[in-house]
Amino acid sequence: MPKIRSSRTKRAPEGFDEIEPTLKEFQQKMKDAENDPHEGKRKVEALWPIFRLHHQRSRYVYELFYKRKAISKELYEYLLKQGYADGNLIAKWKKAGYEKVCCLRCIQPKDTNFGTTCVCRVPRHTLEEGKVIECIHCGCRGCSSGSGAGSSSGASTSKDNDN
Repeated sequence: MPKIRSSRTKRAPEGFDEIEPTLKEFQQKMKDAENDPHEGKRKVEALWPIFRLHHQRSRYVYELFYKRKAISKELYEYLLKQGYADGNLIAKWKKAGYEKVCCLRCIQPKDTNFGTTCVCRVPRHTLEEGKVIECIHCGCRGCSSGSGAGSSSGASTSKDNDN
């Protein structure tokens, strides 16, 4: 969640005004996801929309800076410092094999029963055909990179993100 701006906080760098409406839209969606009723859902399922929005917001900032080169380094660092994007997740996206990772919990072996990464990191072509997998951490349906892997992360392409 971004820090609250007051009269004493540092002014936003040039270019922030152009991306601020999109960031505010992400912030409103995040508030809606946090306030969504969670009756009838498993405990972990209630957090999935929050993880998806966090991923989308970080991916938006990542693509603006690294892919489109539409924002300055100063603005990029400001966005990371203010909490608009996850710097650790973006650092993983820059590494080979982690270009589509959905969340940091999926690549931490300590969070799994057998000391391996999450099931969503397994390439689709190695899984049983027709088997639907879903990460218990964030609801991702597959975020492995490389040849033979399915479409991009379930966190960013799921059709139910606009709920």
